[in-house]
Amino acid sequence: MLFRQLFDRDSCTYSYLLADVATEGRPAILIDPVREQAERDVTLIRELELTLIHTLETHVHADHVTASGILRNRLASRSIMSKHAGVGCADVLVSDGQRVSVGGLRLEIRETPGHTAESISVVTEDHRMAFTGDTLLIRGCGRTDFQAGDARQLYRSVHDKLFSLPDDCLIYPGHDYKGRPVSTVGEEKAHNPRLGGGKTEAAFVEIMNGLNLPRPKLIDEAVPANQQCGFERTNISRSTDGVPEVSVDWVRDNARTVRLIDVRSCDEFIGELGHIDGAELVELEKIANEAAAWDRDQPLVTVCRSGGRSGRAAKTLEDMGFKNVSSMAGGMLAWNQSVH
Repeated sequence: MLFRQLFDRDSCTYSYLLADVATEGRPAILIDPVREQAERDVTLIRELELTLIHTLETHVHADHVTASGILRNRLASRSIMSKHAGVGCADVLVSDGQRVSVGGLRLEIRETPGHTAESISVVTEDHRMAFTGDTLLIRGCGRTDFQAGDARQLYRSVHDKLFSLPDDCLIYPGHDYKGRPVSTVGEEKAHNPRLGGGKTEAAFVEIMNGLNLPRPKLIDEAVPANQQCGFERTNISRSTDGVPEVSVDWVRDNARTVRLIDVRSCDEFIGELGHIDGAELVELEKIANEAAAWDRDQPLVTVCRSGGRSGRAAKTLEDMGFKNVSSMAGGMLAWNQSVH
């Protein structure tokens, strides 16, 4: 197995690259990638001649934005998250005890809620390595005062799902702020000041309730972006008619993170201009009726021939209460022009 521990200095985040180099194609997985380090990671993956088949998030991060969407667009990887995350853009949703295969590597998903409700840890099949996200840090743990955190739940997650591993199992955390790259289960059981040394659940809850930590600086940016696999809808502008619009380039980079609604006729959809892969055909005249049952929080982009009908559709959806809708400026004419 190839293994690399990668670091983002600004957020003190560790990302982990694992690959089966004995299998054809050298398949790999990247755990907790950071958006600002996407170019570094793409370069490394290509230099090592790996095929990134998965990215995996241990939870919806509040202190940095994931690179999973960027890597999916650049390298055709598939993103993995907990089924409890409520994230519609993920390709694979996992639950407790499920196995993820990366060539001959087998990784076990262990649900470890408490820092956040959807937190998971990843354990290698031989129980030699555990990637614990923010659930268990070196001589610490993730906070429990936001994103449905729960100190009692975190205590039980650590003791039941992580401290039950062999003492020599290596602990690779999601962050470290003192330059420590790795610990072991035995070390944390003995020396973790919050969770080890025989600390009771009641004592742990008292410690966590007394932390009084400041609000994470990036939470208002990071959480919404991570719920969209790292993409933010900050590129929406308004036309002179008040239509919310995004560019063709934005749609190309983000097509798999939004729901694409083509509002042309059926003949146009299959006609000369074609359609964007993954787009759904809902003719403009039917949009209000069809959309009545849709999730009003889901990000939507409407598409037509040149932007006129899709603009009307976007305004209709906004009037219906959709919070994250836009029209692709220039329509399929601009889309096809941009690829030639």
